[in-house]
Amino acid sequence: MLGCRATFLFSAAIALALAALDPSPLSAATSPTANAAPLPTATTDLTKEISLVSHRAVYELTLLKSVGSKSPTAAHGRIAFDFAGSACNGYVQNFRQLTELQPAEGPTRVSDMHSATFEDADGRSFDFKMQTSIDNGAAEAVDGKAWKSTGGLLSVNLAKPKHNKFELDPDVVFPTEHLKRILTAAEAGQNLLEVKVYDGSETGEKVYETTTYIGRPIADPAVEQAVHIPELDNVRRWPVSVSYFESGKKDDAPSYTLSFDLYENGISRALRLDYGDFVLAGEMSSLELLSEPACAK
Repeated sequence: MLGCRATFLFSAAIALALAALDPSPLSAATSPTANAAPLPTATTDLTKEISLVSHRAVYELTLLKSVGSKSPTAAHGRIAFDFAGSACNGYVQNFRQLTELQPAEGPTRVSDMHSATFEDADGRSFDFKMQTSIDNGAAEAVDGKAWKSTGGLLSVNLAKPKHNKFELDPDVVFPTEHLKRILTAAEAGQNLLEVKVYDGSETGEKVYETTTYIGRPIADPAVEQAVHIPELDNVRRWPVSVSYFESGKKDDAPSYTLSFDLYENGISRALRLDYGDFVLAGEMSSLELLSEPACAK
């Protein structure tokens, strides 16, 4: 579940609300050890072979770790994630994260974030709508469209929070394409992938530089009862950790890190959302596989 991101810690509650906007797919696991040098990134041709399953998953959020006087003392919430589509029809993601955060001082903060996106099957166009509110305040909305021209340019047209048109580097990818590249790298035995990602989060104007570490396939059975279904029997999964950096600031600490176990069909379990001063855990409480018409491609 890779998705949307945001500026790090205006306040703890705002950080929680915006961080939910990352994504693309969801996730968790310990960062695996990388090779000394990056291996070649997965190509677009290889990503076409990746098959992603349509599914609906719910994750229960809890506070895993908190350090420092300004960090939350308690947190809980829920992520609901729907992913549907195919290599014929493109991919739709609907995501909602509701989080209650207890600061060291003061009342509980409540953040509520919704996002809906569509990405075409070839990773060439991306439509997005996102809405975030804090403590039942006025919602902040992002609405726009991005596409790659035949000449390779990546153009963005924003309707909200303000009208704006701009261009990005042609090597920037959208969230589902990013997920496919991670899976392609995992299947090829690579353990390090670096990709620039645009997902429309925050004000819709940022590109994130990402570094993904991929561990060896996991042999132990998953803990959650939700994933103990016949459709996931013998399906490989890898521990994955994705760090998101402000563009041009990879020498600094990441804005946040999203970790998870990633199944080869795109399902994620055991999420860890690391914001530096605190870490949220997201354990899958339910999983439903959705039917999708057969693709004629």
